[in-house]
Amino acid sequence: MAKKNTENVNNLDEQLELENKSPGFIKKFVYLFLIPLMFTVAIILIVTTFTGTNVFKLAGNVTEKIPFMNKEEAESVENSSLSGEKVVSLQAEIQEKEVQITQLQTQIESAVVEKDELLAEQERLQFEIEKLKRNQEETQKEFTEILSTFEKMSAKTAAPILVQMSDTESLRIMSNMKPDTLSAIFTKMSPADAARYTELLSQQ
Repeated sequence: MAKKNTENVNNLDEQLELENKSPGFIKKFVYLFLIPLMFTVAIILIVTTFTGTNVFKLAGNVTEKIPFMNKEEAESVENSSLSGEKVVSLQAEIQEKEVQITQLQTQIESAVVEKDELLAEQERLQFEIEKLKRNQEETQKEFTEILSTFEKMSAKTAAPILVQMSDTESLRIMSNMKPDTLSAIFTKMSPADAARYTELLSQQ
């Protein structure tokens, strides 16, 4: 048992000696690279703090000078500007279309109003025409009755009445009388009246 303990102690001593003789890669990396790098960065930050230099601005300037990074930024800026221009042009086109739609709607509304006004005017004129036709029919009916009354009268009674009427009414009645009835009425008028009416009738 004592022999085994002695062997374990010897083995541990050997391992410790090996570790002390050959330091690991991580230790080498920390001692040879990381600690000097951190020390250098600390010195640079202290120096720039005292001189008033902006380290981050310097780093930005350095990255701008790198060719491929600068190119990528330029492409991204160019793409964003192109996208902005396209959006602006599309918005302008949309506004123009909206204006055209508004104008067309206004034209349609005015056309509808004008159509309604024309229909109302057409109805009014149609009513007037029908009214005139009714009046004309009534007037024609009345005139036919008057003419029939004069033709039934004796020439002696009809002649003085026609002379007393206006020339327009007398001529209208005389021009629609039968020739025999008219000549009988002329014989019952004075020669001057008969001559005047004969001349007026010939001018129609």
